[in-house]
Amino acid sequence: MYFTGFADEASKDIRGQVRATRELGWQYMEARNIGGRNIHDLPDEEFEEVCAVLADGGVKVNCFGSAVANWAKQPDSEEDFQKSVAELKRAIPRMRKLGTKMIRGMSFAVAKERQPDSPELEKEIFRKVQYLADLCADAGVTYLHENCMNYGGMSHKHTLKLLDNVKSPAFKLLFDTGNPVFTRDRSYAEPYPYQSAWEFYRHVREFVVYIHIKDGVMEYDQAAGKDVTKYGFAGEGCGDVRAILKDAFKRGYDGGISIEPHIGGVVFHEENTGLPEDDVRYRNYVEYGRRMEKLVAEIKG
Repeated sequence: MYFTGFADEASKDIRGQVRATRELGWQYMEARNIGGRNIHDLPDEEFEEVCAVLADGGVKVNCFGSAVANWAKQPDSEEDFQKSVAELKRAIPRMRKLGTKMIRGMSFAVAKERQPDSPELEKEIFRKVQYLADLCADAGVTYLHENCMNYGGMSHKHTLKLLDNVKSPAFKLLFDTGNPVFTRDRSYAEPYPYQSAWEFYRHVREFVVYIHIKDGVMEYDQAAGKDVTKYGFAGEGCGDVRAILKDAFKRGYDGGISIEPHIGGVVFHEENTGLPEDDVRYRNYVEYGRRMEKLVAEIKG
């Protein structure tokens, strides 16, 4: 088992991302946005600079947090599909250069104009995700599907249906503990209840090869007139982090534990710090990582 994380939540700049990773004593970081762009969208010269900074800092990228087939791309849009194909084709040679074997991908947005689990739309989704997974298989990398705001993330039943229909050795599951907290369970009738992280995990755990950690609670915001997610430290919300990790370790899980804090504003449990926003982000990330290490140590006993 090893620790890693979305280091762009510590800093927008690659040097700050490497510095936070090293301060935690970690060897790996999960690369997503660098200087406001996803790593697969950086101009070649900027990517070369990123490689140099990583090498100088002794930090490796264990996974690309790509935008492939994510919640911003509609399942019935050929243009969005081709964008995902292009992103993946740009990512693969960069992964090869960095020695990265995993890429986070999804299964397109929950359709707004069409019934999201109609047989016709499902067929489109399965075909497109199959194509993306095949590209990964040919390149010798793993396509990690995340339970997020996408087709597979609508419920554990949708994820299992995706697994039944995407036949590729490269297609595996990434489980995010925090996403079910704010995601409606579309396997129920309307009004859809919020998902249970433990229930979702329990049904898909045999296919999970990588874990993202974030946590939070849903609260009704009177001013906004709607439910909003309040993120906090791992184990302090409704993401069932302790139960999931305890079960995963009991089952022999030895993969990455990747933190994705989503904590902004001020450092939790402190009054106004008076620090610049970038310093607060950095401190939140490092503190989250240290608490994550402590939590894992407690669970493992």
